[in-house]
Amino acid sequence: QSLPAGDILRKALSAGSSKAWQVILEEITGSGKMDAAALLEYFKPITDWLKEQNRKNNEELGWSDFDWRPPVPDGYPNGTDKITDEKVAQNFVDNYNTVTEKVWFDYTEASWTYNTNITEHNNQIMLTKSLQMSNHSLVYGKQAQNFDSTDFQNPGIKRILKKLRDIERAALPEKEVKEYNNVVSGMETTYSIAKVCRTDKTCHPLEPDLTEIMATSNDYNELLFAWKGWRDASGKKMRTDYKRYVKLSNKAAKLNGHADTGAFWRSLYESKTFEADLENIYNQLKPLYLNLHAYVRRALHKKYGNKYVHLKGPIPAHLLGNMWAQSWNNIYKLVMPYPSASHVDATPQMVAQNWTPRRMFNESDHFFTSLGLIPMPDEFWKKSMLEKPKGREVVCHASAWDFFNRKDFRIKQCTVVNMEDLVTAHHEMGHVQYFLQYKDLHITFRDGANPGFHEAIGDVMALSVATPKHLHTIGLLNKVEDNKESDINYLMSIALDKIAFLPFSYLMDQWRWKVFDGRIPEDAYNQEWWNLRLRYQGVCPPVPRTEEDFDPGAKFHIPSSVPYVRYFVSFIIQFQFHESLCKVAGQTGPLHKCDIYKSKAAGTLIGDAMKLGSSKPWPEAMKLITGNSTMSADSLMKYFQPLTNWLIAENLKNAETLGWPLYDWTPALDVVEPPTPPTHVDFLGLSLKPEQAKAGQWILLVLAIGLTIGVTALVAKIILRKRRPYKSASELEMK
Repeated sequence: QSLPAGDILRKALSAGSSKAWQVILEEITGSGKMDAAALLEYFKPITDWLKEQNRKNNEELGWSDFDWRPPVPDGYPNGTDKITDEKVAQNFVDNYNTVTEKVWFDYTEASWTYNTNITEHNNQIMLTKSLQMSNHSLVYGKQAQNFDSTDFQNPGIKRILKKLRDIERAALPEKEVKEYNNVVSGMETTYSIAKVCRTDKTCHPLEPDLTEIMATSNDYNELLFAWKGWRDASGKKMRTDYKRYVKLSNKAAKLNGHADTGAFWRSLYESKTFEADLENIYNQLKPLYLNLHAYVRRALHKKYGNKYVHLKGPIPAHLLGNMWAQSWNNIYKLVMPYPSASHVDATPQMVAQNWTPRRMFNESDHFFTSLGLIPMPDEFWKKSMLEKPKGREVVCHASAWDFFNRKDFRIKQCTVVNMEDLVTAHHEMGHVQYFLQYKDLHITFRDGANPGFHEAIGDVMALSVATPKHLHTIGLLNKVEDNKESDINYLMSIALDKIAFLPFSYLMDQWRWKVFDGRIPEDAYNQEWWNLRLRYQGVCPPVPRTEEDFDPGAKFHIPSSVPYVRYFVSFIIQFQFHESLCKVAGQTGPLHKCDIYKSKAAGTLIGDAMKLGSSKPWPEAMKLITGNSTMSADSLMKYFQPLTNWLIAENLKNAETLGWPLYDWTPALDVVEPPTPPTHVDFLGLSLKPEQAKAGQWILLVLAIGLTIGVTALVAKIILRKRRPYKSASELEMK
């Protein structure tokens, strides 16, 4: 009955299409643009009600699990052949366990043989066993797909069947399985045997030569030689193979019902919000990293000058003491907050006390048994490779091995006697301790609660092992100083390892996820790699890079197809574990001073969680240890709070710029390789080889010393004869 409303409607209708619709809309509403405000106002009561209901029920908005499909209902024509008998399923998973132990042992033994003796013969045996394992996974995976476990009462059987249905690369046709195995094996071999050669034909492998150069040299060009040379010798040679690997890997993932390989890797964390959770945690840590980055950049600027380090730019990636700039602890002496205060380094005492790699692992074993955990079995000591052997090529990258027969567990490590490798020994033995704890579970559950758990177990032990208190207890530190300066020095040494690592561990799989889902095309692999390294780490390449290069491949986990975000997860949750273990161990005071050594209560807590393997979703294992089922950086931030406060104050005092606003700055270009040592030198007018001249110098030195001693003895003899009574020969001998 509203006549004014009728007039407006009549005017709009009578215009027909004689005017533009925007004009008519403006005549009706006062605006010529479409606007949803009126619609939202209309539905506001129901909107408010829905928000309240969803808040109460903790509903997720959206559909992050976008590739989910409903199960085929019982009785549906396509599902009529499914097996619904739970006893049949129980027999199936039991049989799978028995057979798989043998198949996986055979493959692991062949892989171990190849990794500890790289030959083409061993490679072919490993590839044969890998193909047999793939065929085995294919057969049992397809059988697992025949079960409808909807009404099964045993959640363990349902969980096993779900895991078995995903047969990974075995889903590929046999020809492509072989191709996949050959591609990955080829990239691993390229990485493992790569060497960097000088113009004088001296060649350097990654371990120990190049690693030592990166860790100890302060020569800008020597560091550049090692950095660029390694990337030319390794990653650059596998770019084509990596493209093929991506295609085959993605095909296998899609055949298993995943959108791509990255989606499959993320599915192992059983969380719909996994990516968002990681980004939130990274943002929580970012201020600490930026302060550490600015402080370190200032120290490097002081060392190398404005030509090579700009105070508002990214840091050249070869100056941080590590081939991949993932850990900065090797430049600790350059950035030590208080040089006159004590700093923790067990290496000198380890060398002075003649420690060996075997003793380092014995000490690690003692740490675990002091917590009431399981000692290493005899097979471990008999079969592990704890030192780099002579006369053959090996994969030196430290790793722990489960041979799936419930008694054979090994570590492969080219151990060097220093504190860093002592910590690594504890880390790798943490993996083996995990193996021992869950060894009696069904083989499908013999894994970490999530991939990050495995990495965290060893590292949480290392947080205690690296404390001054513990090193003093085991005789590797003369005294423990309790003052602010020593605390800040210690926390800085840990931050250079832990905090510096976090952006790198995050971006490694950010890059691969984007490669797998196509956001990074093949012709931008290297460019996008450095874009991510700039964004998250604030580092830049020291020399120009192109798409001829493949710098991601210079890192072991890329050619070996090993997911890396597990390390980011590990570095977060290990501090949650550490705080909880310290509480049950009765430790008080700052977290960074806690040592759980000899605490049976801490051992029981962590051991009970390890016994679960992957039989339960990881939040349950997390809750068992920490009382909370979510990942959080709160414990990490608490651990580093004293250092955080100190860094903020130092950077304010020096008016540091946080971040790298001059993001496109690049260091000056110099020669890549240091001058080759001369082939001949002048020595006493003679042209000799350097080693001959050096021998001549030693001979002259010995002669000079001998002459001096002879003259001195003669003079002393004359004086003694004049001033002292005669002594017997034996008495003079004793003098």
